Amino acid sequence: MNVTLSLGPIVSLIAGILILIMPRLLNYIVALYLIIIGLIGIFGMGASHL
Repeated sequence: MNVTLSLGPIVSLIAGILILIMPRLLNYIVALYLIIIGLIGIFGMGASHL
């Protein structure tokens, strides 16, 4: 049996647990997520398709 882990579900699980423990973190977690996704889109995969 092969078990593979990807980064997305693990990060979302940790973020969900942190939000349940400290709901004030929701703003920071969402902001960081959007910034990281935006940077990956600009400098990561998106740059190779120009």
